[in-house]
Amino acid sequence: MSYNWNIPGTPVFGGDEARKGYALNKMCFSFNDKANRDAFKADEDAYMAKYNLTDEQKAAIASRNVLQLIAAGGNVYYLAKFAGIFGLSVQDIGAQQTGMSLDDFKAHLVAQG
Repeated sequence: MSYNWNIPGTPVFGGDEARKGYALNKMCFSFNDKANRDAFKADEDAYMAKYNLTDEQKAAIASRNVLQLIAAGGNVYYLAKFAGIFGLSVQDIGAQQTGMSLDDFKAHLVAQG
């Protein structure tokens, strides 16, 4: 089976991205535990400091922008933990990824139905 990994606008999560995003993804994985989610919400800066996030990763967290988090080495499966903390749905993430407003993205989904 052959795969075409060259899809314009689609980042591929490989070894370099895994190394770049290790701390970010480790932090997001920690959100499996409610106590960690609560600690993050209580003091984001202190929680990020525990994981030695880069300035790029901290800025992406602060912006709540999934595309910036992916660019900072985030793996979408771990980022789902982060998105859940702030009540971001799959539709919210889809809207960010397509550059549409949430309402426009929902309308687009309905039109595909």
